[in-house]
Amino acid sequence: QVEVVESGGGLVQPGGSTKLSCTVSAGAIASNNIGWYRQAIGNQSELVAVTINRRNTNYADIVKGRFTISRDNAKNTLYLKMDSLKPEETAVYYCRVYWNWRISWGQGTQVTVSS
Repeated sequence: QVEVVESGGGLVQPGGSTKLSCTVSAGAIASNNIGWYRQAIGNQSELVAVTINRRNTNYADIVKGRFTISRDNAKNTLYLKMDSLKPEETAVYYCRVYWNWRISWGQGTQVTVSS
């Protein structure tokens, strides 16, 4: 079982920025498929950004140019920097990792974009 723990959510003003962290079990940060999803109340879960094969990152069109994935392998941590946030991006943000032939999810972290 891979441990996945997100942190960094909270209240952000429209147009503001925040950075989420996802810490995973040792080794899992090397996953070929690791990324971020979000789910707003009443909506289905949607892809935000995912890194494939440790080098290619795919971003949802609506976040391109505003969100950035990065990682610190020594800390087994994946980050999601989010800029120019919009109220409609209020959601629970989840980290998802594929490792040892199984998909693991974190518990999610709430991001609320509101003035």
